[in-house]
Amino acid sequence: MKMERRSGMDIHSKRWFPYLDRFKCGSESLSSREVIEAVAPVLMEERKERLKRVVRNRSYSVCLVVEGLCDFGNVSATFRSADALGLQSVHVVSCDSSKRYRENRHVSMGAEKWLDIELWNSPKECFKVLKSHGYRIATTHVGMDAVSIYDMDWSRPTAIVVGNENRGISDEALELSDLHCSIPMKGMVDSFNVSVAAGIVMHHAVCDRTVRLGCHGDLNEDESQILLAEFLLRHNNSSISIANEYAKRKAHMPLIPRL
Repeated sequence: MKMERRSGMDIHSKRWFPYLDRFKCGSESLSSREVIEAVAPVLMEERKERLKRVVRNRSYSVCLVVEGLCDFGNVSATFRSADALGLQSVHVVSCDSSKRYRENRHVSMGAEKWLDIELWNSPKECFKVLKSHGYRIATTHVGMDAVSIYDMDWSRPTAIVVGNENRGISDEALELSDLHCSIPMKGMVDSFNVSVAAGIVMHHAVCDRTVRLGCHGDLNEDESQILLAEFLLRHNNSSISIANEYAKRKAHMPLIPRL
């Protein structure tokens, strides 16, 4: 993340949005408006329009949580789907410090660059923060008490949790979740590959939100501007240098007295 991050994800704010409207440049700082003013002119018009379109379709209201996955290729595949579908926030829960997430750009096609990736040590730690921001925790689980994903109202802030390739969701995560959900199966097998399952659930969530709300993207004007500034700063290494040079020029500008 390039824009300054909210301290402790601002536990008093119900809505999850991780950024402040400030980019630190040494002793100086720039607002998102100033970052856009500095960096946008060096991008081709087609690239700028694509970034703006992506921001318009972004949402934090549905997020993805991957718990205990061993195959980092599967994690990267779920990230690729999240980015393609307009989810901005993804969370990785790893109970084993030796198996912390490592990106696989060959699989993800660089999706990590455009996502907010949060790392957690346990489901309890992750779910506590998500619930404090109004998310319901929906664990994907094949069981008698599971609700079909097609019977859920996805306009509600929801964290979709997928589990280990072999063991599935941990008992701790199942117990702490608000509901269990599943994809109805029509064949002889009773489950999908984890990355496929995550893609199906996320796709349906986006489609359901579009039907109920008219669109999936739901950032307000200020959030959209901040996220666009964040994307511009992530675009390439020169973006940071350009913003820093802008901040230096800003620091030496004479103050214009107000009349």
